[in-house]
Amino acid sequence: MRHCLPALVLTASLATAFDATATEAVPPLPQLKAYTVHESWLQPIEPFRIADRTWYIGTAGLSALLVKTGEGAVLIDGGMPQAADMLLANMAKAGVKPSEVKYILHSHAHADHVGPLAAVQRATGAMLVSNAESAVLLARGGSDDIHFGDDLLYPPTQAGRIVMDGEVVELGGIRFQAHFTPAHTPGSTSWTWTDNRDDQPLRIAYADSVSTPGYRLLDNPRYPHIVDDYRRGYAVMRALPCDLLITPHPGGSGWTPQDADNRLPKPMSCADYANTAENAFDEAIAKQRDAESR
Repeated sequence: MRHCLPALVLTASLATAFDATATEAVPPLPQLKAYTVHESWLQPIEPFRIADRTWYIGTAGLSALLVKTGEGAVLIDGGMPQAADMLLANMAKAGVKPSEVKYILHSHAHADHVGPLAAVQRATGAMLVSNAESAVLLARGGSDDIHFGDDLLYPPTQAGRIVMDGEVVELGGIRFQAHFTPAHTPGSTSWTWTDNRDDQPLRIAYADSVSTPGYRLLDNPRYPHIVDDYRRGYAVMRALPCDLLITPHPGGSGWTPQDADNRLPKPMSCADYANTAENAFDEAIAKQRDAESR
């Protein structure tokens, strides 16, 4: 009995504490917040041809590209998670069967660009190509993101091939070269390839996003070299072979995909894209530095 007494006393104390807590006004647990986006990101449009083999099959506000070759097709990015059926339907409109998609490439591993890739991969059997940084995030379905935590979740998927900076993925004579451009996420990748238009070679650059949406740029404990990586990303983008620039958010490079009569009213070079972004980056750093000094 003597050995049991302390436990009985402890239990009574805990019960008293719980009773006291129960009488206090305790706020409820927070609601889950859905990832809501601009309507244009979810607005389907008719797929259209950009060059002889390259098609736009995304929405008005999020790019997804399909490149057709004699040995199959390549999908680059997909948009939001709910876009899978739309992508498959648009592939069919472009004359591509699901089984003909051989590779899936991507820019960066956020839900608004890779969200439907798991579903598309299941439907097509295509190999997902990524890099080491993005492959980890893809396998986690976007969880524990350096900047967004668990806010941007999507169905997880596994990369079947990991590429290095400068490596080429080739299919049917088209060479897709990976360029590591970590100016949005550590795994951000831009892709370049050469198509033809009007019987002339056309060097296409799919340059990744370059924005800093609320990112901590100074003394970031989870990303100590974020500023250096952004600078490196901008430098790489300036040097891309770039007759035609396309970006994951088409408006960022002057595109209005929904306007069939004038889809590229404000053409932008890769250098202009990088320079504009770096100027905004410098302003963001200056604002954060000024806020810290107050």
